[in-house]
Amino acid sequence: MVKLAPLRIFILMLVFVPFTQTFANNQGNDDFLQDKSVQNGLLDIVYDKNQDKVFLRLKSTQIEQLFIFKSSLPQGIGSNDIGLDRGQLADTRLVKFQRFGNKILLKQLNTKYRATSDNIAERKSVDEAFADSVIAGFELAHEEEDKLYIDYTNFLQTDIHGIGERLSRSGQGGYSIDKGRSGVYLAKTKTFEKNTELESLITFAGSPKGQYIRDVSPDAKSVTVHLHHSFIQLPDSDYRPRSFHPYSGFWKHSYIDYSVPIDEAMEQKFIPRHRLAKQDPNAAISEAVEPIVYYLDPGIPEPVMSALKEGALWWDQAFEAAGYKNAFQVKVLPEGADPMDVRYNVIQWVHRATRGWSYGSSVIDPRTGEIIKGHVTLGSLRVRQDFLIANAFTSPFVDSETEDTQAQMQLALNRIRQLSAHEVGHTIGIAHNFAASENNRASVMDYPHPYISLEAGKINLAEAYDLGIGEWDKYVVKYGYQDYPDSIDEQNALMELVEQTQAAGFLYKSDPDARITKRASADGHLWDNGSKPVTEFERFIKVRAHALNKFGENSLPKNSNYSDLERRLVPLYYSHRYQLDALVKQVSGLHYQYSVKGIGQAPNVIAVDADIQQQALKLLVSSASAEFLTLSNDILKLIPPKAYGSTRTRESMPSRMDTAFDPITAAESISGYTLNILLQSERLNRLAFQHSQNSDIPSVKQVSNHIFSELIETNSISPLEQRIQKVALSVFFDVLSDEELSAEAKMSMYEVLIDFEKWLQKNSKRTRNKVMLKHLKQYWATGIWALNINIKPLPPGSPI
Repeated sequence: MVKLAPLRIFILMLVFVPFTQTFANNQGNDDFLQDKSVQNGLLDIVYDKNQDKVFLRLKSTQIEQLFIFKSSLPQGIGSNDIGLDRGQLADTRLVKFQRFGNKILLKQLNTKYRATSDNIAERKSVDEAFADSVIAGFELAHEEEDKLYIDYTNFLQTDIHGIGERLSRSGQGGYSIDKGRSGVYLAKTKTFEKNTELESLITFAGSPKGQYIRDVSPDAKSVTVHLHHSFIQLPDSDYRPRSFHPYSGFWKHSYIDYSVPIDEAMEQKFIPRHRLAKQDPNAAISEAVEPIVYYLDPGIPEPVMSALKEGALWWDQAFEAAGYKNAFQVKVLPEGADPMDVRYNVIQWVHRATRGWSYGSSVIDPRTGEIIKGHVTLGSLRVRQDFLIANAFTSPFVDSETEDTQAQMQLALNRIRQLSAHEVGHTIGIAHNFAASENNRASVMDYPHPYISLEAGKINLAEAYDLGIGEWDKYVVKYGYQDYPDSIDEQNALMELVEQTQAAGFLYKSDPDARITKRASADGHLWDNGSKPVTEFERFIKVRAHALNKFGENSLPKNSNYSDLERRLVPLYYSHRYQLDALVKQVSGLHYQYSVKGIGQAPNVIAVDADIQQQALKLLVSSASAEFLTLSNDILKLIPPKAYGSTRTRESMPSRMDTAFDPITAAESISGYTLNILLQSERLNRLAFQHSQNSDIPSVKQVSNHIFSELIETNSISPLEQRIQKVALSVFFDVLSDEELSAEAKMSMYEVLIDFEKWLQKNSKRTRNKVMLKHLKQYWATGIWALNINIKPLPPGSPI
């Protein structure tokens, strides 16, 4: 068992029984309590309705006692761009009340740096070396015998969630709390045996500057939300932390231990997880001592409610594989229960003005990593986006009398099942595995693009999303939750499990390696499909071409504006963008895995095969070309400027033609995106090195030459080819000015520019080439490419 500091190992035993109390007038002898209502619980609550003040009554024994403190946002703003959603959790803090004369301070303790030795003086020296944080101060309102009363109202109505800062940072304006328009929210101010919950309605007043806040508030000068505080009793000391391994599939929870021997690592690493144990650890299958129960937001409509429940329940398949029976359960939140209450793991349905990310977050004991509460936030517009994608690919609206979109609806619901499982997975401690799509969709913790296929000349949606938990997920739950009997050495058993899973060929790449396209990992990508990015890209662009060929009037439901075709075209026209991210990482990409010496396989770092890199390069440049991005006249003649009553939105294609549909700029955006991710400095630097080791791998000069020959050195008068030429040159010169570009890569690109100058001179009869030649000479003199264009960004893609 991993050794932890005394008083730092514990868990909350949650009792899921509604615990309610009503406020009652207190007619005791104490004048302070006259005309105030009292609730008894972990921390007693006293409310003065005459002044709208809430007091905490602390027992003298609760001074210096440790609590877990959590703040949250039960009612948010509703803008994905601002990022202040209903149900959002803030940091989990370890706190204690301390008395200084007539003052009570609430101190947040520093749990990052510790000493776990039995030497009290050694532990004290570390505690004194690092700062704590006093997050609130209170004057004593009243004192009697062993009871202390503090006015909690001001702290409850402070901006602990950083709302004003977030509004300012997102460009929405300066806002501050108006206490005259704020108050204690009694309906959610309750105290229980093991937790105390307090809530306030808070109004932020300010001068709005941004459109986001105007879009979601009735009066943007007055933004009203709710803030919630939770005090939680410390868990008991029976919880056993489990060690972290980089291949475990879990997030990492850690602290720095100054008492470890000099020859051992100071960082102590554990996985975050719920407490779960078998009733009979020696049994192959056993009921849990206390099952993990998640509660669904009762405001979720059908058929989404059933889909979310089914998806979340997939995790019981993984717990069953780990030897549990009925250990993971999903129910509807009981009437009157508060989703902010720490006794409930919840799956909350959140509405926003625009589609946005879903989240899985947790209340975690900051000392041990034990998960006390899981809280899932699911964006309600996600299901509609998937339905839109399915309709764009199939154009099903042939006959308004008989049109059938059941297959498209099923795709959207299957996605919401997967999304539910994915976000619940985070709240049980599990990290992303973006390489799972390369192992036959082995995990719900990947970001899946719908697998749309072309069969017998028709689009097939049947296999768009996998159903059920993945084999990787079963391994991860075994690592985190399998209950080993005392006769088995847990650490040895875990390492054997890691070795077996690596030997079985399961790939694992999480956020640091996958989320940014310039990273070196050749596997682990967001929204991709298939084990071979080149092969999958070739397959998918055929599906895209077929769907574009069918796109038209049948893509539009009856009674819809024709101008709405543009919005329906967006997810189809740009659909290859996701597989592009996997494809580009083959260029200069590396194969490796998370490894620990002596356990499992060595990393075995090797570059992507040269032939694959060459194929990926050609596909990338081809997809940025006018030939690939040209839309048919049949589509163009059907999309008029926006109809009266409709407006262009963030979901529209970019345009330089005002309200008119602009196919040239639509192509500019994706061409610019493709070339930007290909010509990232870090990728070119890796290429320069890899080519020096293996001349078959494309060099920086070869990559640049290919772009120039295919996209830039053209005498065509096509407007789209001219635009893409300017896009490619803009990206090229931007990279040349990047300080991260290595000297050797820059020199190779200069050589290509010299060759381009010769081409311009050879073709200088054309006026356009004369202009570019003049500006290239100016570039040599000044380092400035004056024909640079500001490439229009793509409309939002993620999340889907």
